Amino acid sequence: MHLTGAAILLLFVLLSNAVTMLLLHLTRAGRILHERIPDRPQRRLFLAAVSFFITFLVVRLLVFAIVHHIGPFGWVMMGGRHIHHLVWGILLLLLVGYADMAEFGNGSTPGSLFLSRLISVAFGMGAALTLDEFALWLNMSAEAYWTPQGRESIDAVVLFGALLAIGAWGAPLWTNRKRPATPNQT
Repeated sequence: MHLTGAAILLLFVLLSNAVTMLLLHLTRAGRILHERIPDRPQRRLFLAAVSFFITFLVVRLLVFAIVHHIGPFGWVMMGGRHIHHLVWGILLLLLVGYADMAEFGNGSTPGSLFLSRLISVAFGMGAALTLDEFALWLNMSAEAYWTPQGRESIDAVVLFGALLAIGAWGAPLWTNRKRPATPNQT
């Protein structure tokens, strides 16, 4: 069975969103996240950062597998044309931008909070899919991916990933929870 990149990408998006949401609600790590990171904007940045790095790693591994003919993976082809994953990233970013402009996920209801977290995860994924091929859109050459010019994609991913990480993990995660004051002992 030959799985196209589009099917794998869709499956990855659905599974990673489901796993992320389950981890947030069913694990101790999720409880710590809720205790230490305020919902907006830090928790949204945190979710975007985590999905960004996971997506980047998975996409790199998937492209490596396709290039080296490992597993049942293949390129996304439409009408004989290879559709690069930056196209899917741009589409995701456009959808997330529209959702933000339409103020989806900005309320305080459980459904709105869920939607805001889903949008954050989708933003991280779209950014990773797009920036992973930064060298391609900078140099307008598909061959740039695995060449020394491909390093430009890694640099773009590191810079943007650092920006997300600073926003998410900066102070909130590492600060101590407020402890009760103890009387001075003299």
